[in-house]
Amino acid sequence: MEKRSIYADNAATTAVSEAVLEAMLPHFRTAYGNASSIYKLGRDAQRDIEAAREKVAKAIGAEPREIFFTSCGSESDNWAIKGTAEQLAKKGKKHIITSVFEHHAVLHTCEYLEKKGFEVTYVPVSDKGLIDPEDVKNAIRDDTALVTIMYANNEIGTIQPIEEIAAICKEKKVIFHTDAVQAVGHVDIDVKKQGIDMLSLSGHKIHAQKGIGVLYVRKGIILPNLIHGGAQERNKRAGTENVPAIVGLGVAIEAATKNIAEKNAVITPRRNRLIDGILQLPYTRLNGDRDKRLPGNLNISIEGIEGESLLLMLDQYGICASSGSACTSGSLDPSHVLLSIGLKHEIAHGSLRLSIEEDVTDEDVDYILEVIPKVVERLRSMSPVWEKMMKGESYN
Repeated sequence: MEKRSIYADNAATTAVSEAVLEAMLPHFRTAYGNASSIYKLGRDAQRDIEAAREKVAKAIGAEPREIFFTSCGSESDNWAIKGTAEQLAKKGKKHIITSVFEHHAVLHTCEYLEKKGFEVTYVPVSDKGLIDPEDVKNAIRDDTALVTIMYANNEIGTIQPIEEIAAICKEKKVIFHTDAVQAVGHVDIDVKKQGIDMLSLSGHKIHAQKGIGVLYVRKGIILPNLIHGGAQERNKRAGTENVPAIVGLGVAIEAATKNIAEKNAVITPRRNRLIDGILQLPYTRLNGDRDKRLPGNLNISIEGIEGESLLLMLDQYGICASSGSACTSGSLDPSHVLLSIGLKHEIAHGSLRLSIEEDVTDEDVDYILEVIPKVVERLRSMSPVWEKMMKGESYN
């Protein structure tokens, strides 16, 4: 079999696009001014920052003054959650609502706040990886400061009922934040129409460079300063702006949110072919709802194998994939996302996440479907767990 090189881990990170790189390069070489300087080189840098801010705002239906540049999605999540908690604690509101399968940027921030005296309610998810808006509604109390629910899950790709949850929060006069890091560029987002108060996104998921993110904050919501020391980002986040990355993000989000439906019409059938092909293997299951999921995401549990071994063998065939979120790929613990939808530890350990884009062709799909059964068969032939399963013995 001819070895290919197939990148199927776009949920972890994406390659910087040529258009983004070309837009960034001048800001390393010739247009390198500090945006706080008053001479032309500095004014030009400030102009380019504001042009990028307008592009980001337009892409999500916001106003430019509601866009704050950060270093990443995790920073944006931290600022939204900690900032809201700090502000509303002064009014006696020290209760936060989130879900059990959020990204660790949200979960660990909530755990931090619990140690500071806040109370957090973790709403459950169904076995299909979906949140019931009624659970959010029932969890809201008089002292609830914030509801933070991810737009789409980073591991199993399920898209949550964001508009319904936002409407509930608006009715209850509770601030609503969503981590949309995985969703931007794959689904149509309009923060005004959908009633979203705050939204986090990250550039490296949409072909911008690593180290640039955004927090959208609806006009009227006041967050405390994230970093003190300068007047950047309307006095909220001090520090010399990362002009190349900001400019690159503007180009990336403009491209990512253009013709979403057309892109998805290409990607979704290929994703479905991968799902159907892998599920032909015995003792496999799709994790997350079949339809309410990101167009390029599939997460399948394959019993009788370890996910780490599967990834290493796929890598030998030139296939880049994941067995969970990239931020915890060094951990041997099973995914908290897969446990939250009811999987047993031993099944959660054998998960495979593929996240594809348009550059994964039909021929690439054929190759992946040719390789995976061979790899699984080999791993199962060496697995004592699989041997016990075939004998009908317990492997706990």
